[in-house]
Amino acid sequence: MKHRPRSAPVMHGSCHRLARELLWRRASDRYPEENTAMSVHARGTGTGNGNANPSGLPDTGNTAGRRVAVIVGGGPAGLTAALELARRSDVLPIVLEAGDDVGGISRTVVHNGNRMDIGGHRFFSKSDWVMNWWKEILPPETPASTSDAVMLLRGRLSRIYYLKRFFDYPVRLSAQTVRNLGLARMARIGVSYARARLFPRTPEASLEDFLINRFGRALYLTFFKDYTEKVWGIPCERISAEWGAQRIKGLSITGALVHALRKLVAGGDAKATRTSLIERFLYPKLGPGQLWQQVAERVQAHGGQVLLNRTVTGIEMRDGKAAAVLVRDNADGSTQRLSADYVVSTMPVCDLVRAMDPPAPAAVRSVADALPYRDFITVGLLLDRMNPGPDGAPMPPDNWIYVQEPDVQLGRLQVFNNWSPALVADPSKVWLGLEYFCREGDALWSLPDTEMVALAAAELARIGLADTGAVLDSKVVRVPKAYPAYFGAYADFGVVREWTDTIPNLFLVGRNGMHRYNNQDHSMLTAKLAADAIVEGRTDKSAIWSVNIDDEYHEEQVPAQPEASSRPTPVAAE
Repeated sequence: MKHRPRSAPVMHGSCHRLARELLWRRASDRYPEENTAMSVHARGTGTGNGNANPSGLPDTGNTAGRRVAVIVGGGPAGLTAALELARRSDVLPIVLEAGDDVGGISRTVVHNGNRMDIGGHRFFSKSDWVMNWWKEILPPETPASTSDAVMLLRGRLSRIYYLKRFFDYPVRLSAQTVRNLGLARMARIGVSYARARLFPRTPEASLEDFLINRFGRALYLTFFKDYTEKVWGIPCERISAEWGAQRIKGLSITGALVHALRKLVAGGDAKATRTSLIERFLYPKLGPGQLWQQVAERVQAHGGQVLLNRTVTGIEMRDGKAAAVLVRDNADGSTQRLSADYVVSTMPVCDLVRAMDPPAPAAVRSVADALPYRDFITVGLLLDRMNPGPDGAPMPPDNWIYVQEPDVQLGRLQVFNNWSPALVADPSKVWLGLEYFCREGDALWSLPDTEMVALAAAELARIGLADTGAVLDSKVVRVPKAYPAYFGAYADFGVVREWTDTIPNLFLVGRNGMHRYNNQDHSMLTAKLAADAIVEGRTDKSAIWSVNIDDEYHEEQVPAQPEASSRPTPVAAE
C-alpha cells in the first residue's frame, strides 16, 4: 500500500521462516538503531510459560525464554503498546491483526493511486509525549525534505452544510452566521441560550441535556439534533451525556466567543485552545496509515512480530490469568496456540468476552453481547469537477464538511485533496470521501457497491455540490464497529470492566478495546499506560481507564516525559 515491506505471505516450513527473516532484515536495515535483538517466533512447540495446553493445538511459545505479550489488533493502540514494549523491555510483542494492513480505522486505503483516510485523522494532541512520539516516527516536513516520510503542517477548516449554505464549525457568532440564519432565528437562539444558562437541565443524564445546557434548545435543534441522530441512529435523549463530555470537550457558545476574542486580541495559544477548536495539525504526507506502517516496521526491527490476516478465536484462561491465545490464519484456515504472559486487547469487548475459555460469568456475557456499536461506510468519489462555490473556487477548502441537510443520508464529506495533496494521484481532480453511518446488516450496509456509489453520487447532486456526470471513479469501504455507542447495555458496562480488571495480565486499551469513543491519541495513551504496567509489574488498570474521562482534567497540558517515565498524565486531544 505504501512504500514499505509487506508482511510475508502464508508459507510453511523453511520458506515461511526465510520470508520472515528477510522481512526482519529489511526493517532492521532501515532502522539499525531500533535493532536490539532479533527473535523469530517459529512454528511448533516453544518453551511456553508453563501452562497446560487444553486445546491440543501446536503451541507457539516463548522464544529463548522471553516473556510474550500477545497484542490483539494492529491499530494505533496495539502498535503503540508493541513498540513501547519492544523498546523498553525484554518482552516480545506479537501483534495479531485481522485485516490485511495495519492502522485499524487509522489505516489508509489506496485505490487506483488515490488514498483514502477512513474517518479523517488530525495528528494533534495536548500530550507532549504523543506529539513527540509521532514526530520521532515521521518528522515534520522542512524546505530541505526530499522524502515522502514526513508530516505536513495543515490548516484546519471544517464547516457545517445546512440550508445549502456553509456555517462555521464550531458555530461562531459571525456576520456570515447571522446572514445565513436571519435575524429572527438568531434572536430565538440568543433567548434560548440565555434560558439554558439561567435554568440548566439537572441532572445532566442524556446527550440532549448536555447539548441544550451548552448551546440552548434552539441551536441544539438547528445544528445538533438531526445530525447526531443521523450518526447514532437513535434519539439524543437515549444517548449518554458521557459521549458529549468526551467528544465535545467543554465547548459552548461562551467558549467559542472567548476563543474568537483571544484570537483577535492576542493571536491565541494553540496549547491553551479547546481541542475541538484547533486550527492547525500535523498530517502524514501519504495518509495516517503511513505512520502506522512505519511503527510496524520498527516493531519488527526490534524482533517483534506483526502478523496480518490473523483472527483471534479463543483466549484460554488458567488460574485466573490469560494463558494463551488461539489465532486463525485467515489465508489457509489453520489455527495456532500462542502462549502468553500478557494479553493486550484492542478487539471489540463483545468479541473478547465471547472468546474466553472457560466462559466469562453469565452477567458479563449478557452485557458484553448487548453492547451497541455504530458502523460506517465511506464512498470514495473521484470527480472531474465540483460545482463552483460562491467565490468561484473549484472545490471547497474544507478538510471535511458536516452535512446537516435532512433529505439525505450523507453524514459527512471529506475533501482528501485538502488533507494532503499526495492523497490524490491527479491534482486536477477532486477526491472526496462521503461518509454514511449505519448498522451492520441493515439496508444501507447491505447495498451492493454499485448501488452505494449511485446513492452517494445522487445525494451529492441533491445538495448541489456536484453533478452525477462528474464522477470518474469510486471505491466503497465498510468499517464494522467503527463507533462504540453510549446507550443501551452501555449503562451496565461497569459489570464487564470490573470482571476484566480482575484478570491481572489482561489489559484492555484503545477505542473498541475499552468500548470508549477515544481519539487516536487517547488510544495511544491507554496503550502506553498498559506497557508501563507490564514493564513495572503492576496490575492495577485504573490509570488506563482514567484517560479521557474527566472533562476538566483532560484539558490540561502536560509536559513531555522521559521514555522510562512510570506513569504519564493522561490527557485528551482532537
